[in-house]
Amino acid sequence: MADTIAETVDLLYTIDQEKLDIDQQIALGTALATLAQAERLDQINERLRTIHQLLTTWTHRAATDSIR
Repeated sequence: MADTIAETVDLLYTIDQEKLDIDQQIALGTALATLAQAERLDQINERLRTIHQLLTTWTHRAATDSIR
């Protein structure tokens, strides 16, 4: 997903804003804001994935330790 976001942001930044009418500029601003939000959500998702991995490891170790 991150690659898609980065590629889309790059594409949006190549748009010549001087040639856009006001409605197109508003749409571009909205698109950039939406992509920024998606990127933030992707970062949060990545952190949650890391937390999940840690919790899974701890649970596995606790189960293994209790067997010994």
